[in-house]
Amino acid sequence: MIRTTPPPVRDPASPFTKLTRRGLVLGAAAFVAGCQTMPGGSPAGGLVVASRAPGAANARPGAGAVNPNAPTGADLAYYTAMYAALPYERFPVPAVDVRKIDRRFLRQEVADPTGESPGTLVVDTAGPFLYLVRENGRALRYGIGVGKDGFSWAGRADIPLKREWPTWTPPAEMIARRPELEPYRNGMEPGLENPLGARALYLFSNGRDTIYRIHGTNEPWSIGKALSSGCIRLFNQDIIDLCNRVPRGSIVVVKPHEGSAYAV
Repeated sequence: MIRTTPPPVRDPASPFTKLTRRGLVLGAAAFVAGCQTMPGGSPAGGLVVASRAPGAANARPGAGAVNPNAPTGADLAYYTAMYAALPYERFPVPAVDVRKIDRRFLRQEVADPTGESPGTLVVDTAGPFLYLVRENGRALRYGIGVGKDGFSWAGRADIPLKREWPTWTPPAEMIARRPELEPYRNGMEPGLENPLGARALYLFSNGRDTIYRIHGTNEPWSIGKALSSGCIRLFNQDIIDLCNRVPRGSIVVVKPHEGSAYAV
């Protein structure tokens, strides 16, 4: 029998409390250190600060151990297929070794804890998870990596733009702090070393760029952790899957960060 959805996994408590709205522009300013230029040359914030210099190894030191909460048995085979290499992408995406990943952060269908309308994306920064709300009280849940202090804003946004293999351009302020980024002053070409990964969803509010992105990552070990400068990162396999499911104009709800066990 072919399984069409991953096996159910008990969800940890998730802080879906009353939404606290904060100024998107103020939140964006707090993270102005990391911005990106959208394809075509128009400036837009990207909030992606690579945790290493482009070109460095993707594996975090000490990240080779098998995770005690990784899937096993039939589930291991199922998730290994889900996160297999994608050789036909513009830049072939390597497989994720799911033996090193806590199964909570692997893509799976769960009971919807958000109460939002089907088609809505809900970012639970304290999970840290991203939910794509589906019909009949269900949701597709993705493990994510978030900013060190969670987001500096919470509220609603929409997705007017999606990009495959986007370009990333660090701002001058960032290059001043990290001279090794000087070669990318005019933009880093798309590819596996690009901090935005295989896809990017651009978040706008009231027609204005929030400078936040939902994007892929070249550091799979970072999923489930709080390491970046504020954007939402997913496994490249997951951001490709999400981009295929989410049309332009979709709504994104970001829940307030109220303290996460994954904060560093």
